[in-house]
Amino acid sequence: MSSPWISGLRSVALDVPDLARAERFYTEVWHLAVAARSADAIYLRGTGADHHLLALHRADRLAIRKVTLRARGEAALKAIAEAAGEALWQDLAPIAEPSGGQGLMLRDPDGRLFEVVHGDARHADTTEQADRPVRLAHAVLNSHALPASQAWLERTLGFTLADRSRIMAFMNCDRDHHTLALGDADNDALNHIAFVMPDLDSVMRGGGRMRDAGHAIEWGPGRHGPGNNAFNYFIGPFGEVIEYTAEVEQIDDSYRPGGPADWTWPPGRVDQWGISQPPSAALKEAQRHVFFIPT
Repeated sequence: MSSPWISGLRSVALDVPDLARAERFYTEVWHLAVAARSADAIYLRGTGADHHLLALHRADRLAIRKVTLRARGEAALKAIAEAAGEALWQDLAPIAEPSGGQGLMLRDPDGRLFEVVHGDARHADTTEQADRPVRLAHAVLNSHALPASQAWLERTLGFTLADRSRIMAFMNCDRDHHTLALGDADNDALNHIAFVMPDLDSVMRGGGRMRDAGHAIEWGPGRHGPGNNAFNYFIGPFGEVIEYTAEVEQIDDSYRPGGPADWTWPPGRVDQWGISQPPSAALKEAQRHVFFIPT
């Protein structure tokens, strides 16, 4: 099912209104580490090889700048550039960020910005640590026109549909069940960003640590249907929705996509285990208010 061009999700970049507060939260509470910084931005890494998972930029208000995907190689990056047509927002060029490498920017018809990179810096010190994120699992983006958004990802970046539930299309590019997902909505906001923890115990301990810091578990703990991943969802310091997850299902070409009828729960259940309460009203509201920067 894998994309011929995209191997995974590298990072997400956000604008935040208080960079110092963002750094304190994402290092001391969320357990990322500073990989690099500039006058107006910090780049935060996990314990994996990716240079950074989250880039935070000083701005007046919360917004999403871009979703950064990794190309399978230089040839794949050039193939995307040649085939992008009107979707090409910024041409192939060296990346003027601490991660380096080369990349291009694509803009979909609804203004979402996708950066695709190759040759960016990697970390050699990649020992997993309990209770610390390893990498990004996925980014979920709302869509007011989901079939069109899905078709764009398939056509432009080679994603394929892993599963379709009643409210979401799960898009696959490699072994992870989904790397991007599209939420069926009346808006095009950021739904959430998911961080892979090394194990289920870390997802649970992260939930306790977040509660101690005053951030309630807004949905979870539970185990999803599509993707089979364990989860805890939270609202970050500025209203962004973030998830700790683990045990993401790994798939190959033998996997057969399911439809909404395959992903239904008995009355009163919202996850496989049947222990999670529904998403909080605050979480649902937060999933509607973080938009891509104007282009």
